[in-house]
Amino acid sequence: MADIEHTWRRYRRNFETYLRLERGMAGNSVEAYLHDYDHMARFMVEQGKEPEDVELADLQQLLKTFVDLGIAPTSQRRMIAGWRMFYKMLVVEDAMKDSPADLLDLPLRPKHLPDVLNDDEITAIQSTFDRSTPDGERNYVIVEVLYGCGLRVSELVNLKLSNLYAEEQMLQVIGKGDKERWVPINERALGLLENYLLHVRSHVSPKPGEEKYVFLNRRGHHLSRQMVFMFLKDAVAAAGIGKTVSPHSLRHSFATELVQNGADLRAVQEMLGHESISTTEIYTHLTRDTLRNTIAAYHPHYKK
Repeated sequence: MADIEHTWRRYRRNFETYLRLERGMAGNSVEAYLHDYDHMARFMVEQGKEPEDVELADLQQLLKTFVDLGIAPTSQRRMIAGWRMFYKMLVVEDAMKDSPADLLDLPLRPKHLPDVLNDDEITAIQSTFDRSTPDGERNYVIVEVLYGCGLRVSELVNLKLSNLYAEEQMLQVIGKGDKERWVPINERALGLLENYLLHVRSHVSPKPGEEKYVFLNRRGHHLSRQMVFMFLKDAVAAAGIGKTVSPHSLRHSFATELVQNGADLRAVQEMLGHESISTTEIYTHLTRDTLRNTIAAYHPHYKK
């Protein structure tokens, strides 16, 4: 048993190195994968299984323990992704010929779709900001950039001055796993952003190490994700919008507008920075629901 535990610990170190160096993943993602690895390792040690001896049936039994505990399907999918990543590493390193995790059935994605804001609701949210104040103008611009560019809130708060390419009307965004992508910024959002930099941010004295960030608070620190959540929540309430809204809702709204108006799904995937097209396909479901609701509202046979 001790030898098996030692083997799993050794492979854990290899796995962490693989995730950080070979896959280029960010710290939070690495920790999540290692957490799921630890679940698998403990279970397999109890079964007396070395990593190379694990079979599909073993992983199915492990997954069943989480299903029986009531673990949500989204968490199950994430765990399976971690196990697949580990065994992919073993295959790449020729420690195994095939991955036992590849044939694991993924639980169905939950059918709940996020609340989406329309253009009038975005305007209503922005109208709650007092643009005569530095914070109000900054928050107005932040909503415009999130909605106009489809950024994650973590990408926005970490946006740097060097990431702005005004002449090309592009933003250089560093997304999940430190992956770089280029996102167009429309003239309205770019104009508001340049105005903020010229008339608001220029009057803030950045703290040491904070000079490179675009969005600063009044004390000269770059914003936290929580701060954006808080001011947006207050603005949504002030606008009288009954939907559950977060910064991610603005990203969803950006993508939904594009897909509903005929944008190519691959282009939307690229702009959002989704690794898999299946993640982007949620917006085709939103579009289908819109079409169905439109028919239900206007076709006479739907009213019978």
